[in-house]
Amino acid sequence: MRRWVRAIAALICTCLMTVAGATENISKNGPTPYPAAGKDWPGEGVIRVFGWMKDNRESFWKQRERKQGAWVLAGDSLLGNWKTSERDLAPTPIANRAIGGDVSRGLLFRFQEDVLELNPSGVVVLIGGNDLSALQKTDQTARNIDRMLQAIRAHKADLPVILCTLPPRNSEKAPIKASELTHLNASIRELAKKYDNVELLDLFPLFATPDGQPQPNLLAADRLHIGPAGYEVLGRTLKQKIESK
Repeated sequence: MRRWVRAIAALICTCLMTVAGATENISKNGPTPYPAAGKDWPGEGVIRVFGWMKDNRESFWKQRERKQGAWVLAGDSLLGNWKTSERDLAPTPIANRAIGGDVSRGLLFRFQEDVLELNPSGVVVLIGGNDLSALQKTDQTARNIDRMLQAIRAHKADLPVILCTLPPRNSEKAPIKASELTHLNASIRELAKKYDNVELLDLFPLFATPDGQPQPNLLAADRLHIGPAGYEVLGRTLKQKIESK
């Protein structure tokens, strides 16, 4: 009788484990959906969700195995529009996980799945431009970026990070106060000093004229996004930093 009881108990345990495993597999068939309620988002500040963001994340998910161990580009359209990043930074394997329109809080939400779960060899972070467009307080953006740097340290303390300041901009489509950009870039520079695994890539002087205005030839026509010549400058500079790691 006891043998039958033990056999039935073992069978039930096996079934439960199978169901649990199947449930886990189902939950990992795609990226975690964006939360519906603001209270369920990590970090602080503005939230932005557009349809293409979900499409991009689905595409990223399908490439997860192939992109294991790559250097990850994390950010918004300044990196997301860089369609030749893999070629420009070769032979270093690159996973471009930047999404146009994203804000620091959005990147923080997807940072675990889109960045850290790739077990990257290094991470490039360039985020905050859309925070400025949304008139978010720069200290909120800086704290969100700091949370990403802390997550990287928790994942792997010596993982190389290249943290970028924002380039200058002068867009009628998305006007901002120059002082806000200055404040945010100052905070980013301070964050780079805070962690010994983080190196600063100061894009502002690379893209600016002596009086602090954007070099028109390096930006797109909207004077907001990076143009082809600008990506050549970014590619050369970033490639040198990555290959020195």
